[in-house]
Amino acid sequence: MTPSPATTRRAVIAGSLAGLGTASAGCLGRVRNIAGRDGSTQMTLDVYTTPADADPHGIRVARHLEEHLRAVGIDTRVNTMAEADLYRRVLINQDFDIYVGQFPAQQRIDPDALYPFCHSEFNPEPGWQNPFGVTDLTIDDLLEEQRGAASDDRPAVVDDLQREIARQQPFVTVAFPDALTAVQRGRFEGWRRGGRVAKPMRLLSLSLSGDDEGADGTDDGDATGGDGSDRPTETTAEATADGGAAADATLRLVTTDPRVAENRNPIAAEYRRHGTFTELLYDSLIRTRGDERIPWLARDVSWLDEETVRVSLREATWHDGEPVTAADVAFTYAFLSDTSMGNAEAPIPAPRFRGRSTLVRTTDAVDDRTVDVTFADANPRVGLRALTVPILPEHVWSERTNVAAIAGIEVDEQTTDALVWDNPDPVGSGPLRFVEASPGERVVFARSDDHFLDRDPDGVPADLRGKPAFDELLLNLVPSDIAAVEHVADRRADATVSNLGPEAVPRIGREPDATLVSRQSAAFYHVGFNVRSEPLSNPRFRRAVAGLIDKAHVVDEAFQGYAQPAASPLANADEWLADDLRFDGRDPETPFFGTDGALDVEAAREAFREAGYRYGDEGALLVREP
Repeated sequence: MTPSPATTRRAVIAGSLAGLGTASAGCLGRVRNIAGRDGSTQMTLDVYTTPADADPHGIRVARHLEEHLRAVGIDTRVNTMAEADLYRRVLINQDFDIYVGQFPAQQRIDPDALYPFCHSEFNPEPGWQNPFGVTDLTIDDLLEEQRGAASDDRPAVVDDLQREIARQQPFVTVAFPDALTAVQRGRFEGWRRGGRVAKPMRLLSLSLSGDDEGADGTDDGDATGGDGSDRPTETTAEATADGGAAADATLRLVTTDPRVAENRNPIAAEYRRHGTFTELLYDSLIRTRGDERIPWLARDVSWLDEETVRVSLREATWHDGEPVTAADVAFTYAFLSDTSMGNAEAPIPAPRFRGRSTLVRTTDAVDDRTVDVTFADANPRVGLRALTVPILPEHVWSERTNVAAIAGIEVDEQTTDALVWDNPDPVGSGPLRFVEASPGERVVFARSDDHFLDRDPDGVPADLRGKPAFDELLLNLVPSDIAAVEHVADRRADATVSNLGPEAVPRIGREPDATLVSRQSAAFYHVGFNVRSEPLSNPRFRRAVAGLIDKAHVVDEAFQGYAQPAASPLANADEWLADDLRFDGRDPETPFFGTDGALDVEAAREAFREAGYRYGDEGALLVREP
């Protein structure tokens, strides 16, 4: 076994000290000073992501980064793990160097979504709020300013915010992927309406084949034939006869993500990415679809003054038959801010919906069907984002406010039962209710018999009234995206709802009964840094790492063109994107050290030297021994 440089160094120093019996006091002091200094060793970084079967893109981004980190002398390891394990490590335990993942968004984000993502207020908290541990006062000030800025002033503040995030690089925005979905022809229509197929509002708006609300001129999404052609997705009589929706009103979906079969807790950050199915179980006061705000559990929302809205609730019941009341609404906002409801020494907030819950200052149940919500200092448009959180039943979740314990012994004073509960039999008020789940196999949901969508509700668009169009939703779990496509091709599933890699596209093209639906996702891929410790606490180091990623090449090779490279997390919201952060072949802030995927190693190494690091004789990037 070859001794390490540090071991050899210690041996040399020890020998030197032993031979200094006759040395002068000055020489002895010099050697002792040298011996008292820590030595250097090669820098090591771990990159965490999910395996290819769970997400075909993240691992490719990670491998691209690993190759270039190694080229500049950093010993790098890529570690793959199940998505729940990855986000438990990153979001809950904060035990990582670098991770590759997707931002949890289903549609174009409002800039205020960056408030919990980057504000130092959330640094010690688990969840999607500031997973990086960034503490930058300039970013904090800009996040707070954009919340309260007047509509005319807010764009300029948001521009400055994007520039500061790009300068500091707590994370690297890599690309906005196309959400690729395989859809079976002929059973359900409406797949092509704008947005991801797996969005709750998309699934609710589907129509049975042959209904008047089928795929007509209202469909504005990007749908192509499975081979990428523009041939129309017509419904055929044969398709309807062969297992058509009219004969079986069960919507059959297939996914590679096993988490909803294991856990249905809407506030469990490690088990939720988009929360598609929990959003169908739980109603929010309002729902959004694009720029449209739809009164949902709220029948009406009216402003009482500049800070307070009065919410009038629709008549609704929980899936266990209890009525939904204003007290449930007030409880939800208090609970999201402190899941212990005062039972712990300090508040223990929910790790999801944290940014939106901080927009609410107080809630007051006026009567059983009326609640007043007072916002913190925020632009009215921003404040209304708070009304999109899921409303939870007080009689269920109030029983989960104790500090988490095993055999009666508290194991973590920062965790409540609510945060570690699997919620095996969820009680919501949504249009779907839970029926059963078999971990690793399937989950079954059924149409709720008494949801307000059946009562021609005011303010709800016509394509959602009387929905869903199916009596049952069956979600089958499969091991890979290719297996998911095979389920659609074999008419065992109506659509895929998890990430498909580009390799699946040709298979879709070969199937006469399948079509490819493609739409840009807001869930941008990013490389996240744990800035709580060296060397990643150094923004110059992070910028040098960002320059190792050829985003255009990654899009071409890893995504095979089914993505758009980006330099800002707001790149797919054109009205918010800063003009000087538009990606035009190269990243305008941290350009790649090279061309066409080929790294200019010496230029990259020079960037690390300029960041204050040095190299050993054999080309390893060095850091002080811990």
